[in-house]
Amino acid sequence: MRRPRWWVELILIAVVYAAYSAGRLLARGDAGAAVDHGLAILRFEERLAIDFEHPLNRLFTATAALGIPADFAYASLHYLVTPAVLVWLFRRRPARYLAARTWLMTSTLLGLVGFALLPTCPPRLLAAGHGFTDTMAHFSAYGWWGGEASAPRGLGGFTNQYAAMPSLHVGWALWCGVMLWRYGRSPLLRALGVAYPLLTLLVVMGTANHYFLDAVAGAAVMGAGLLLTPRVRRIADRIFGGESSRNSPPVSGGWETSAGERIPGQRSAPTAADDTAADDTADSSAAPTR
Repeated sequence: MRRPRWWVELILIAVVYAAYSAGRLLARGDAGAAVDHGLAILRFEERLAIDFEHPLNRLFTATAALGIPADFAYASLHYLVTPAVLVWLFRRRPARYLAARTWLMTSTLLGLVGFALLPTCPPRLLAAGHGFTDTMAHFSAYGWWGGEASAPRGLGGFTNQYAAMPSLHVGWALWCGVMLWRYGRSPLLRALGVAYPLLTLLVVMGTANHYFLDAVAGAAVMGAGLLLTPRVRRIADRIFGGESSRNSPPVSGGWETSAGERIPGQRSAPTAADDTAADDTADSSAAPTR
């Protein structure tokens, strides 16, 4: 299998992320409706006794040794770990990269639909009587952010603070965890694949940036994106030619032609074992010589 061109992937990811960021800003919604949605989620959780964000936020607010690292994690890991896992897949698991990238992008765009349809006030922006503290504002002297989410000071106007439902912090972390668990070869990578989504879940609730049900919705969005990924890839292949047009066009009976061939040759179709071998080959070629 031919490795995707890195510069094409970089442009594609940049375009999708720019469209997502712009759409997120446009999907701000009405502040009153966002507060109503947030309160409805909180009351529903309280009836079911699943409002885990309340005790976690009190703990993170009272304990700076937890609250400050959690604020740094919320403000940075979302934008560092996900690209790092994408690069790792691109370099070390090229046979898996395209499907993984499509899953992430499809789910992200689904999340944008959620922001537009259900603008939601996060716990930290509810009235003080509901018992939440914005830990990022509380500990803002220790970081680069101010009192408006994780944006750098003075740039809060460029963020949509009512984009709480679904939580893509949790969704992206879950994607990273699945990739590390499924394709990591070392126990450390697999352990990180389990720990990172769980850590993100605690952080988004403890900092009062998301309700527990926001996290559940983030996981559901990732599940929907996974189900839609094969269809999205087929549509992309039809529109852009895709991966299939760069590989040998099949001819009946397993006979295929390659670039530069006039007469087809007999070759077997690639299998899952071939994909694994391709990954192993990529690993061995990337390994340093002694």
